[in-house]
Amino acid sequence: MSKREYDESDVRIRPGRRGSRPRTKQRPDHADAEGAMVTLVDRGRWTCAPDGDSTRPPVTAMRARELGRTPIVVGDRVGLVGDLTGDPDTLARIVRVDPRATVLRRTAEDDDPYERVVVANAEQLVIVTAVADPVPRTGFVDRCLVAAYAGGLSPVLCLTKADLADAEPFAATYRELDFPVVVTRRDQPPTELAALLAGKVSALVGHSGVGKSTLVNALLPGVDRAVGVVSAVGKGRHTTVAALALPLPRTADGSDGWVVDTPGVRSFGLAHVTADDVPAAFEDLAAAIEDCPRGCGHLGPPADPECALDARVEQGLLRPARLAALRRVLVALR
Repeated sequence: MSKREYDESDVRIRPGRRGSRPRTKQRPDHADAEGAMVTLVDRGRWTCAPDGDSTRPPVTAMRARELGRTPIVVGDRVGLVGDLTGDPDTLARIVRVDPRATVLRRTAEDDDPYERVVVANAEQLVIVTAVADPVPRTGFVDRCLVAAYAGGLSPVLCLTKADLADAEPFAATYRELDFPVVVTRRDQPPTELAALLAGKVSALVGHSGVGKSTLVNALLPGVDRAVGVVSAVGKGRHTTVAALALPLPRTADGSDGWVVDTPGVRSFGLAHVTADDVPAAFEDLAAAIEDCPRGCGHLGPPADPECALDARVEQGLLRPARLAALRRVLVALR
């Protein structure tokens, strides 16, 4: 009996439980992905404006598996692949999230370590406050200003319901900080505010009941955002339940503007902000705080007796009223 010769056909390889395809960490680079801006987040689905163009049909997308649990919020610039027609029952994939230029963050409370990103890549933060019904609160405005400066956004203070009370006393509190203060009335169109928002991405933030949704309806007739009433104890009810980016009319040069209507908030925690973040947003103060001792809160005596900002005032390089306005905002961090 001759000896049998074996070849590769006699060898059997049992495939593993996960198949025989070798694993790889290489992922496609999706160089052909089309850029888009996220306009709405709803239960694992993201509505996107392709190329940030408000005239194109919105596209519904899901997060690609390779992104894992990467957070994606309204305003994020993302890369899309798949069906981008925007037709009903179609679904694209988000395969890339671009670095954020600005971020509006908040925590539920000052001792809450978990940061919540409200809006990404907004150029302006419009702080909406009613001058009456409910009464205005400087504490909330100050906290929003801190969050804006820390996140790289330019603040705009919008005082609503000026037909019910004089807005100037409250507006004068913030004149020294050199940012726009706009006053609106319910019986007049918000022309000045519309001019500030044109061609930019702006986020609206404020307490419930101050008139954010009413303001959006005035800026964008036909949108019909739900509005509510203020209760007898001076608190509004939530009518906006999720952040939503709405397109503004195009400017003469073809620039797209967006306004992000955010849910009303009861509090605005600042656990993620340091005392240096606020003055660093001002050109005339950023260099001055470099001479402050380590750990300086920039509040002046008695808390910070060696703060360099006081020396600037003595030298005539900083207006006392401007420093007082800055320190009132910084108190929100304590």
